[in-house]
Amino acid sequence: MPGSDRATQRAALEAVMHEAGELARVTSRRSFKRWTKGADHSPVSEADIAVNDLLRTRLSALAPQAGWLSEETEDHLPDRAMASAWIVDPIDGTRAFIDGLPDWTISVALVEHGRPILAAVYAPVTDEMFLGLRGAGATRNGVAIAASTGGALSGATLAGPKRYLDRFARLDSNILAQPKVHSLALRFARVARGELDAALASPGSHDWDLAAADLLVHEAGGLLTDFTGQPLRFNRPLLVHDALIAAGPARHASLIDLVRDRQSEFA
Repeated sequence: MPGSDRATQRAALEAVMHEAGELARVTSRRSFKRWTKGADHSPVSEADIAVNDLLRTRLSALAPQAGWLSEETEDHLPDRAMASAWIVDPIDGTRAFIDGLPDWTISVALVEHGRPILAAVYAPVTDEMFLGLRGAGATRNGVAIAASTGGALSGATLAGPKRYLDRFARLDSNILAQPKVHSLALRFARVARGELDAALASPGSHDWDLAAADLLVHEAGGLLTDFTGQPLRFNRPLLVHDALIAAGPARHASLIDLVRDRQSEFA
């Protein structure tokens, strides 16, 4: 699709995200149903399902040729063979949503041939709209964003699982561990904005947690990879990813080197 058409699609996606965000906000202000699913008893709320259904209707009209992959929709394996697919997390950070915390998001990406080309991460409580378009940069509320520069770890702000932060802190006591960001997409979006110098994720995150944030980080000049430095691929048979690091290129290289030199500590 030509660039001008993609830009139009980005504007349409932004409107859809605002609509979905308002639906989630309204639901959060009243009594709503919640339950658990799966072997890990992960939480689900009626907002997850309502936002999922709204997004499927709106996004299917926006890109009818694309398949569909969502945390809240039964997996449809034939979609994995399609060249493009919407990858969606209706509420990323459902625990935060249920607990009335602000750091939950709606995360949407359009993926082609395994890589995101259009993305949006919306935090309705703080009204932060992150948008990314391949080759056209990333923005927050219409303002261009960029990952932080420099490779030093001393004084760098890091967010992620405590066990990783503790290990890095033992290597450099001047690393500044930051409070947990419940939405993984938002955690990585904070790297894209330069608000965090780096962020990490444990093994076990899924395509829907990552696809939109991946594009934001890359379009902001950063890198999001696994601990071996390999980029991510999406809409593949295996939806689960290994441990991850996001940062600007120089700091990302520093972190990857540390992890490689101390593999047993970060296993």
